[in-house]
Amino acid sequence: MHLIAHAELSWLAAQALPTRRDRILVTVAGLAPDLDALALLGGREAFSTYHHVISHGWVAALVVTAAVASAATSRVRTAFVALLTFHLHLLCDLAGSGPGWPLLYFWPASRHEWYWAGQWNLASWQNSLIAVLAALGCLAMALPFRRTIVEVFSTRADAVLVRALWQRFRPARVRELDPPTTPPATGTPPV
Repeated sequence: MHLIAHAELSWLAAQALPTRRDRILVTVAGLAPDLDALALLGGREAFSTYHHVISHGWVAALVVTAAVASAATSRVRTAFVALLTFHLHLLCDLAGSGPGWPLLYFWPASRHEWYWAGQWNLASWQNSLIAVLAALGCLAMALPFRRTIVEVFSTRADAVLVRALWQRFRPARVRELDPPTTPPATGTPPV
């Protein structure tokens, strides 16, 4: 699955957390397994040898969870959600990274490879659908929570986007409570 979809899914999973900081930490935890993709800097052979190995397993999950817990405001809750999103990343990779991309979850203790026979290609309609639904979900959070995934990068830009989405899609019952933008036509001019 693509990095942006991993980020969106992780951020969506973090919506119950009270602080922006904790939501960002969980989003980073959901992206952390792809740190082993930096093996690409060593060439294609290094990438195919180490991607889905070094940071796609239980050791990395524990390290990332401990790091998130140490930096979080709500430590236990955030650590739990971080561990969840880390494993959500692995599940998504197992399903949607393409045939021939196993996970070595128990590395370095074991080189046992985990496969799923139904793996779909990275450039598949399934991954595209998940990414589109996740993006729509991230935008939809503007209505109940008044935030979107843009908060990860900029609270100011997020406020602008939330305001635009709120003005366009806010619930009708809330619109009815808004004061009228033009004075009522009563025959007397407004004062």
